[in-house]
Amino acid sequence: MTMTTAEADKILSANFAPWVLDLGLLVEDVGEDRAVLRLPWSERLAREGGGLSGQALMAAADTATVLAVSAARGAFVPMTTVQQSTSFLRPVTGADVLIEAVLTKLGRRTAFADITLSDAGSGLPAARASTVYAILG
Repeated sequence: MTMTTAEADKILSANFAPWVLDLGLLVEDVGEDRAVLRLPWSERLAREGGGLSGQALMAAADTATVLAVSAARGAFVPMTTVQQSTSFLRPVTGADVLIEAVLTKLGRRTAFADITLSDAGSGLPAARASTVYAILG
């Protein structure tokens, strides 16, 4: 049974720190091995020069991975980031960002994901990330 966006929204609101919730992430879609979030554009998240900050993008990628793992397992379970590597390809200015986390391997105790962060206006990739998670529960 596939998790709904409403169920993923509940996981987001119940399990993340207030500063992550302040990013305003919206669940766009969830599937058996993926989650798609939207990071709305905000001047508060922009750096000098107007580009969206890397910290916000990395937090969004991390959050999308948790939702992808939760969708694959059918519910939230405690987990923690073991590794995250992010490559920034181009700045995002004045546009939302779509974050798609796709699980590449899900084991009993670890999960691996590839994340693409795209400028919602142009559709061009802005960053790519890979994550490794330890599943604690």
